[in-house]
Amino acid sequence: MRIPFLSRDYALEPLEPGHAEMLALLHREDFVRPWSAEEFASLLADEFVFGFAAREVGYPHHNIVGFVLARQAAGEAEILTVAVARSHRREGLGWRLMDAVLRKLHADRAEALFLEVDETNLPAVGLYRRLGFHQVGKRPNYYSSGSHGRTNALVMRRDLR
Repeated sequence: MRIPFLSRDYALEPLEPGHAEMLALLHREDFVRPWSAEEFASLLADEFVFGFAAREVGYPHHNIVGFVLARQAAGEAEILTVAVARSHRREGLGWRLMDAVLRKLHADRAEALFLEVDETNLPAVGLYRRLGFHQVGKRPNYYSSGSHGRTNALVMRRDLR
């Protein structure tokens, strides 16, 4: 599916194990403890894990600028991680990636989607609330952040039925 944004055109595609190196590079931009290519490859080999990559149309296949990774089992799903390149933020990619996950889960007749987000990541918290998620819990001192020390994780849920 093609998605027009401002002056850029993006395509979403399913994640594959061959994307692991690119995902690790992008993940490194924002996470204090980024996941390795091996960790991504292992997750993508799991039959219950799926995700989507966003890439700029007209650029090489390896130019992934955002992705979402999720796991689904027994009627429930969880977002494992989401990342958008700093140079491509504020263009709606996070929303589009999450929407792709929600569409797949609706088609699969899943009942709920969960995620955890750093409470200091206000843009992400706002996005998830706009997508219909609500807070169902909090994990104290869950994340280690260079600028904020240890921060809490908000546990959020969206009902899909």
